[in-house]
Amino acid sequence: MPNVLKSSLLVGIVCSLINPAYSQLDAPSLPDTGQTTQYDTKGKPLAASESSLYTGQDASINSNPLRYQDNGDGTVTDLNTGLMWQKAHDTIKRNLADSVAVVEAMTLGGYKDWRLPTIKELYSLADFDGELMKPESGKESRPYINTVYFDFQYDKRVPFAGAFWSSTVYNKGGVQNVTIHGGLEGGFGFNFADGHIKSYETGKFVDGTVIQKSDNMFVPGNYVRAVRNTTTLYDMEYIDNQDGTVTDKSTNLMWAKSDSGKRMNWVEALEFANNSTLAGYSDWRLPNAKELQSLVDYEKKDLPAINTKYFNVTLTQFKSQQDSYYFWTSTTQGDFKHTAVYIAFGQAWSKKNSDSTDYYDWHGAGAQRSDPKSGSPSEYELASEMATDYISIDNWVRLVRDAK
Repeated sequence: MPNVLKSSLLVGIVCSLINPAYSQLDAPSLPDTGQTTQYDTKGKPLAASESSLYTGQDASINSNPLRYQDNGDGTVTDLNTGLMWQKAHDTIKRNLADSVAVVEAMTLGGYKDWRLPTIKELYSLADFDGELMKPESGKESRPYINTVYFDFQYDKRVPFAGAFWSSTVYNKGGVQNVTIHGGLEGGFGFNFADGHIKSYETGKFVDGTVIQKSDNMFVPGNYVRAVRNTTTLYDMEYIDNQDGTVTDKSTNLMWAKSDSGKRMNWVEALEFANNSTLAGYSDWRLPNAKELQSLVDYEKKDLPAINTKYFNVTLTQFKSQQDSYYFWTSTTQGDFKHTAVYIAFGQAWSKKNSDSTDYYDWHGAGAQRSDPKSGSPSEYELASEMATDYISIDNWVRLVRDAK
C-alpha cells in the first residue's frame, strides 16, 4: 500500500475518533451554498411568508451546511467533501502554468501531494452569503468563503479581482475576441471576491503558443488555494429512471431528464418548479448554484456542456447570444441582490464593453454569472469600459429533488 494512502487512512481514522462528523468522508455530501437570506426582485430581504411567488429560494431549503475542521497545521478539511485544503492562500497572482508549478512544489502539513483543484472542487468552498460592497457605501465587504476557517485578502488596488485558479481548462474553443493561434485559451476560476465562475486567460493560446509581451495582451493571473485528497462527489454517475427523471448517484440528486422547453424569468422559474408533479413527485425545486453546477460536463468538447446521453436539450444550435443556454438557480447573487445566479451550459456571452455590438464566448460554457430576476434587458444596460455580459432575464430551468 503506498505511504500516502496509508497516511490518508490513518488521518481519517484519527479524525473520526476526534470528530464523528469526519466519518462522513466515506459518503461525501454536496455542500450547501451557505445563503441564509431570501430576497425579492428588487434585492430587498424577504421573509418566506411574504409572497408565494418566491417559494423555493435557496435560503429556504435545508441542505448540507458548510462544515470544516481546522487541522491546526495550515490545512482545513471539508467535512462534506473529504477534501483537504490549504488554509492560507498565495498572495501573488500567476498564470496557470506557473501556478501549477508552485503547487506541485508545495509541502504543507507534512504532505507533498498538493494540487490545483478542479473547478467543481473549488466551487464547493463558495459561500453565497458573500457580498462585495462599493467603497462609497461605507459597508464592509464579505468574501464568498468562510473566513473563520480560510484566510482571504482582497486586492487593495482592485478589490473585485479575487479569482483563484482551478485545473479545469476550457476545451470547447477560445474565449473572448481573440483569433490568432486558434484563439485565447481559458482556464476556469472562481472569484471569491465577487462570487462568479469564469474562464480566465491562462497565458497561452489554444494551439499551445505561450503569450509574449510582444503580443500586447493582458494576462492578469490568479491566486491559488491548493487541495489534496479526492472525492467521488463529482463523478456524474447517472441512472435513467425511465420516467422522465435521472438520478446522479454521486450527489444523490434526482433531475428532470428534459429542460423546461421554454425560457422564463426567475420568479416564473420558482413557480414552475413549485408546481411540478413530474413522475408523480411534488417536491421538485429550482436547484441551488452548487447543485446545478454539479451537472456541468467540463470535459466534454462540444456544446452543450451536459451529458446528452442522459439529458434532453431543447436547443439545436449554439451560434449567437440569441441561443444562450443559461439555467436559473434558486441562489441570489450577493453583490447585486436584484439578480439571481445562472449557469451557462452553452457559451457565456459578453462583449468587450457597453459600446460594442458583437458578443463573444467571453467566459466559457460552465461559467456562473447572474441575471436580473425580472423585467426587460433594457432596464439594466449600463455604460461600462469593461466586458459586459449579455442580459437575458428569460432563462431555462432544469428541476431537481433529493433522491430518497
